[in-house]
Amino acid sequence: MSKQPIGMFDSGVGGTSIWKEIHELLPNENTIYLADSKNAPYGIKSKNDILKLSVKNTEILLDRNCKIIVVACNTATTNAINYLRANYDVPFIGIEPAIKPAALRSTSKTVGILATKGTLSSSLFHSTAENHASGIKIIERVGTGLVRLIESGKVRSIETKTLLEEYLEPMISAGIDYLVLGCTHYPYLIPVLKEMLPEHVKIIDSGEAVALQTKAILENNKLLNLSKYNPDLQFYSNSNLSVLRSFIDDENAKISSLEF
Repeated sequence: MSKQPIGMFDSGVGGTSIWKEIHELLPNENTIYLADSKNAPYGIKSKNDILKLSVKNTEILLDRNCKIIVVACNTATTNAINYLRANYDVPFIGIEPAIKPAALRSTSKTVGILATKGTLSSSLFHSTAENHASGIKIIERVGTGLVRLIESGKVRSIETKTLLEEYLEPMISAGIDYLVLGCTHYPYLIPVLKEMLPEHVKIIDSGEAVALQTKAILENNKLLNLSKYNPDLQFYSNSNLSVLRSFIDDENAKISSLEF
């Protein structure tokens, strides 16, 4: 058993969608979440810059004695996780677009993927698509501007809806029956997306699968926290705390500023 915290980082508040899935599945676990909103979005940065930011975030979490690190960011996973696994001793959990389940379940054989440029242009994304989406038509769209709007708390703004209409129209016209969300910020758009998509189109993200994988890795390494007490839930942001607070509704959460 280990009371050490689970560490998580993302380019801002988006990874809190992953944190919620993990906390729901593993309610006893202590957690530390880093929201690197100052450097959001990662999706438009170079691979080298993404790697440097991922290393910085990892070392902050390791300094706080984290037993496992969840890279709660698709772009950081696809560009940096191989390096992190090769250079640090703790287990790492990554986030990849849920191409495989969408491809397996699609009856129209046409799947839409909304993600950042950094994810869609990565070699890991392309190898995943090649391995799991043979015979599937994939309609890719870079969600330019969406992370910035979510980081500003403008989930239901006119600007957000206008961008989504632009990105979804080619997918709907192509006949998708699954929309894969390839950025941890995007699950916060699901209520808006459901209003805009045809009823038969299902939305799929990676949150539940990541939580299950986190639990499995902790079990395999005998690192689960079996204590029955209120967990220590720490959240840090290097930008606007009010936005982070608006995405966290747990009364036990401790939300603080941190320069990093």
